[in-house]
Amino acid sequence: MFTLDGGHIVNIDSFYCTLGEAINGPGGDFGWNLDALIDCLRGGWGATPPFTLLWQHSAGARARLVERQETGDGVATLFDLLEIFDEQGIQVILQ
Repeated sequence: MFTLDGGHIVNIDSFYCTLGEAINGPGGDFGWNLDALIDCLRGGWGATPPFTLLWQHSAGARARLVERQETGDGVATLFDLLEIFDEQGIQVILQ
C-alpha cells in the first residue's frame, strides 16, 4: 500500500511530484503527464500493479485538479485518473 497525501496537491505539477514520492520515495518520479503516468504503470517503473493507493485529503485534491489535460485517448481531468488506476489494477481508497 502506498499513501498519497492530497494535502500537498495544489496543481498538476504538485500532483505528479507527490505521486512520484509516494510510490518511489523522496525525489521519486512516476510520470509528469497522464500519458507518462500510464507508461510508468505499464512499464513497471517503480511499483508494479496491482497495488493499493490510499489517497488522503482526496476531496481537496479533487477540487484543485479540475484542469483538463490532453491524452493519447482524448481529454481528461486529473481526477479521471481513478479510472486509469482501476484499469491498471490499482485499488484507490479515497479519504
